[in-house]
Amino acid sequence: MLHQMKLNEDPFERIKNGTKTIEFRLYDEKRRKVKIGDKIEFSKLPDLQEKILVDVLDLYTEPSFEELFEKLYEDKELAKQKANAMYEIYSPENEKKYGVVGIKIKLVDNWFRYTYNKHEIKRL
Repeated sequence: MLHQMKLNEDPFERIKNGTKTIEFRLYDEKRRKVKIGDKIEFSKLPDLQEKILVDVLDLYTEPSFEELFEKLYEDKELAKQKANAMYEIYSPENEKKYGVVGIKIKLVDNWFRYTYNKHEIKRL
C-alpha cells in the first residue's frame, strides 16, 4: 500500500541523503494503517513539489516519545531531549491520546527521486 505524508525540509533532506532512517509520528488513525512492506511518498513542505519514495521496514510503537526514544537510544538524557523536541510539533495531549510510532524506512533507491506529475516517475 502507498501512503502519502508531508515533511518539513530538514527531515525530508535527511531522508533523501540517507542520514534519517526513522520517521517519528503520532500513532493516529492514518499512521495505524501503515504496515511493514508498505511504501510512503513524502512530499517536501511548503510547496509539496519534491517527493521521495521509501519502503517501510519496521514499526516501533510506544505510549510516549520518551519511552520510544529510550528503547532506541541508550542515553536517557538524549531520549528526553529528543522527546522534548517532538513537543514543538505534537502536543502532549495528542501524544497521550494516540501514542507514538517510529517508522523505520529506507529510500527506494539513493539515485532515484520520485516526482509525481500525472503519475510520472523520473530518474534524475
